[in-house]
Formats: sequence, C-alpha cells, structure tokens
Amino acid sequence: MKIRSLEDIVAIEQANPDPFSSLTCTYDMIRAGAEINPGAVALSFFLRSEDFATPATWRYSEWLEEITRTANMLRRLGVQQGDVVAYVLPNLPEAHLAVWGGETAGIAFAVNTLLEGEQMGELLRAADTRWLITLGPYPVSEIWDRVESALRSPQAAGLNLQGILAVNALRHFPGSPAGSCSTDRAAELPETLAGVPVHDFHVELSKASGEALEFAAPESGDIASYFCTGGTTGLPKIAMHTHRNETANVVQLAAAVPELFRPGKTSLTCLPLFHVNAQLGTGLAAFAAGAHCLLGPPAGYRTPGLIERFWEVVAHHQVASFSGVPTVYAGLLQAPMEGLDLSCLDYAVCGAAPMPLELLNTFEQKTGMRMLEGYGLTECTAVASLTPAHGKSCSGSIGLRLPWESMRTLVLDEDGRYIRDAEVDETGVVALSGPNVFPGYLSDAHNASAWIAVPGQGSWLNTGDLGRRDADGYFWLTGRKKELIIRGGHNIDPKVIEEALAAHPAVALSAAVGRPDAHAGEVPVAYVQLKQPGSVSASELQAFAAQHIPERAAIPRRIYLIDSLPQTAVGKTFKPALSLLEVESVVREEAEAAGIALDTLCVEQDPRLGIVAKCRVNNDDVPALTASLGAYTFASSIGPDS
Repeated sequence: MKIRSLEDIVAIEQANPDPFSSLTCTYDMIRAGAEINPGAVALSFFLRSEDFATPATWRYSEWLEEITRTANMLRRLGVQQGDVVAYVLPNLPEAHLAVWGGETAGIAFAVNTLLEGEQMGELLRAADTRWLITLGPYPVSEIWDRVESALRSPQAAGLNLQGILAVNALRHFPGSPAGSCSTDRAAELPETLAGVPVHDFHVELSKASGEALEFAAPESGDIASYFCTGGTTGLPKIAMHTHRNETANVVQLAAAVPELFRPGKTSLTCLPLFHVNAQLGTGLAAFAAGAHCLLGPPAGYRTPGLIERFWEVVAHHQVASFSGVPTVYAGLLQAPMEGLDLSCLDYAVCGAAPMPLELLNTFEQKTGMRMLEGYGLTECTAVASLTPAHGKSCSGSIGLRLPWESMRTLVLDEDGRYIRDAEVDETGVVALSGPNVFPGYLSDAHNASAWIAVPGQGSWLNTGDLGRRDADGYFWLTGRKKELIIRGGHNIDPKVIEEALAAHPAVALSAAVGRPDAHAGEVPVAYVQLKQPGSVSASELQAFAAQHIPERAAIPRRIYLIDSLPQTAVGKTFKPALSLLEVESVVREEAEAAGIALDTLCVEQDPRLGIVAKCRVNNDDVPALTASLGAYTFASSIGPDS
C-alpha cells in the first residue's frame, strides 16, 4: 500500500495489528531474505571510486554462508550470548560480517573509526568488550595505530579483551580473489597488540563452517547491538538495541516505502557502517527483502573521486535509493550528470541531519528527484518518521510517523515531567513509543532523563528534540533544547538564523551557535561555508541576515566565513566544536582587554562540568583574569604559568 497520508498509516495498522509476533532475530531475517532468490546478488563492493564498474559480488547463498561462518567462528572463539564483539572497521564487506555474525553469536558493538585512542579505550572498557575486529596494519596503519593507542590508554584499564581479529584489506585490491586467505600477510601480523593476542580474520574464518548455525539463534528480546550516541565527548553513552528493535524497524521501513525494499532494487551505502542509518536502513532492510546492497569504498563519501563519479555509479548499477547528509547533497549538485540515465533512482533520502530548505529545493529542481526527509535517532533504532513518498510535498517537515509507532509532542515542566500533550502546531518535546524504541542505555546513569512517564500510558522516549505536529500529522522540528541560544532569558532557535542565511545564493551551509556574553548570557553568532570562496564578505552577509531574520534578537552578532564546517563522521555539522571556538575567542578577548598575556589556553568539554577554559598566566594576573571570566557561564581553571 502506498502511503499518502496519516490515514493510510492507520489503515495499514488496522489491516495487520501485530506484524512483529513472528520476528526472532536479525540472522533469521537475513536468512528469510536469502531464501527469496539464493542466486540473486546480495552484496557488491568496490574498493576505489575508479573500480565502480567491476565490483566484487556475493550472491545470497554465498552471503548467508559467510555470515553463518562468521557467527560460528566467533562462537568457536568463545563468544557467548551477551558477550560483546566490537568492530573498528571502515566500509568493507567484513564490517557487515562483523555486525550480523557478531549479533548472532553475541552483541555487536559499533565503534567510530575516527575516535582518538583515549575515547576509544574508554568506550571499549565501558562496554566490557571481549573480542575486537579491526583493520590490520596493511596497507595503512592509521586505524591499527588508533586501536593500539586505545588499548594502551589509561581509560582502557581493566578491559578484559580476549583477542583481536585483524582484517586484511589488501585482499580486496584488483587481482586478489574474494574469499582468499593471505597467509603471507597473516605471518606478518604481530602475535599481540598491547598484550592482546592477534589473529587473522580470514584465516580464522576459514576454520569455521558456513552450512548452518552450530548453536541456537538469539531470541527477539536478546540484546543485538550497542551503539555510541550523544557525541564523542563526555562519559560513555552506549545505547542498546534488541533483535526485536532492529527487525521491527526494518518491517516499519518496508511498510513506509515498499517500493524500495524488494528484490531487484539496489540501495547504495556510502555512510559509515558504524552508524545506524547505513547499517540498518541500507543494510539489513535490503538483505531482509532479498534486495541488492551496493557498498561504496571504505571511506564512503570521503573517497577521492567518488562525488565526481557519483551519478555514473548510480546509472551503472541502477541504484534505486541512497542516503546522504546536507554536505553530500551540496557536493552532488556540482557533480556532472548530463547524458546519464538516472531514471532508476526512486528517491534520495536525507535523515542524518536536517536539510536546509534552500538546498533541498535546489537539489530537487536540478535533479528532478524526490527527496525523502526522515528523522531518527539511535534510541529509536534508526528511523522514526519519513516523508511519505506519494504524499503532499512539505519541504522542511520530517514527515509522518512510521507504522506501528506512536509519536507525539509533549509539554513538560522544568524538571522534564509530563504536563500535557501539546496542541496542534504547539511546540513541545518529541516523544516516541513503539517496538523500535530501545530498552535503554548500558549505564543506568543515563536512563533517568531518557524517559517521560505519561500517566496511564507508561514511559515514552524523550528525544530531546523540540517540534510540532500539524493538523495532517506531519512533524516539524523547531530545534533541539540544548542547542537553543538563550539571550537574556529569551530563547532563540538557531534554525531561524540558518534558514535565513541559506537563502543567500552564495551560502552552501551555515551553523548558528551561542557566544558567551557577560551581560546577556549568550548572543548568536554564525559560521558560514560558501559555495565559492570569496564570493561574498562577512559584512555583506551580516547585512543580508539583518534584512531577512524577522527577530532582532536573533540577528547574529558576528558572522565567520570558514572553508568547511566541522562535521561528525557521518557528515552532521558538529556544533560543539564551534561552541568551543567561541569560548576560546571570548577568553582571548578578555585577556587582551585586561592586558594579560596567556601562556597557555585549552578549552575542552568536561563530562561533568561542561565546557571548561583552562588557562596559565603570570601569577600576578590570576586574580584579574579569574574576575573577568567569572562573569560567564562556562567554567574556568586559571593557574600560574609556573
């Protein structure tokens, strides 16, 4: 059934009130997908952008066998249900094997490959990781070195890691047959890394059987995976997913956009596989339907030459859908598409970050494609809402809720307690309930603020996002509570500033944050990335903002032009980095105004104190700088330079 409105979602639910009762685990879901057509291609992979026309392929019979073999290998190595298998891998076929084999034998733990050693070590310890699958030291050792740094860091103290399985990426270079074991490279691996035994992933894999599972498959209520959430700083915040969460979200997606999840359709994955969007939305959802997953190079969208060749890839492989973030779509607008048959492409999906309206409209106009805006978070497995593919166009909306999920906006008191449901078009906190909502965080310390007790209706997930629901059931995000700029007690939504700047023809992307202010608490500032450097000045944008922002208090105090906005690993604008820059700027200005020379200055995010500015100055200047910075809300630590 094609969804055009909320009424269609209700009709789907009434026709099948409980489609989840027969779901067990992700392994069984993949096996059911493989049975649709065992000879169909399940996965294709190309290592470099120039290799896109000659990918390595695995048919469903082969792919299921490899996943089965991985699960049996892990169980043979001692992994039991409840044991954690972490993977620190770029986008390689082995990353999928680590996920689905890891979830079958134990718990798969997604770890960002870009984390520094101390952060990675703390996460591995917090998750009580038993086995680690990572990229070996060949052909480059960047990830290997980070893992070593993590294991040697003080944050990893007490980690009871049983072993490391090293993946040899050289096997994927042209001329290396898929599935071959490189005994030469296995011999070159060190016996240990930071005292932990090291094994070659594929050598160990060759010792296991892929015919059938040699143990009982997990049940729906078992924990399938761990995902890090809430940024990369502060105390480890690890979300748990059950097998029911992941299989249910796949069923919900298939009902919401049935034309994308069926045999013969190709989904392209270029977002990192340690993120739920790529792993579930373009991975498990495709495998469960017997569809084709095209896995892009290890670095995804960051691969040299991929953006320039992107539309060639789409045309050659008849890609039906792909997911991206605003920075990706801004780049794709510059990629050549003339003369290519792109009629295969059903939809482009943006769900990892809000899409600026100007960019969305420009993309749809230039490409003629329908952009499906979605909304999700790790705590609801992956996806919570999606623009209906056949419904009315509502640019800027995150769409309708998924089938079999409840999504509301609630008015809460200052302590986060339920007062009432928000009225139509009234802003409230977005709350979720349904089979895709996770059971909680690994640490109980994070769970208290995650839920909203609604009288007579149990606990609802507090997303922390502010939004409104219109009369047709469409949801619109109005900001995130912690990102609001509070100027003299007045709340400013940064989206108001960003949307105004996005309307300027020279602006590619923008981000507004609060700058600490001694009098108002915060004042808004904006960072802008231009389409073409030098095409407009900061002062010209300042004047443009003053004309187009209806709220005087929201006009940014300053506008900075930068080459590129800081991003997370999946391409979201990383505003905390900009907030740290603003604090640093304030400290330097206060020191200069007082005639104080800073010996050292470090601004960082403390997991308990928030942003802290750490300074070293001449002993006689400590009292004066302490007094100056005392007028701001951020914490400071000021000491003598000796």
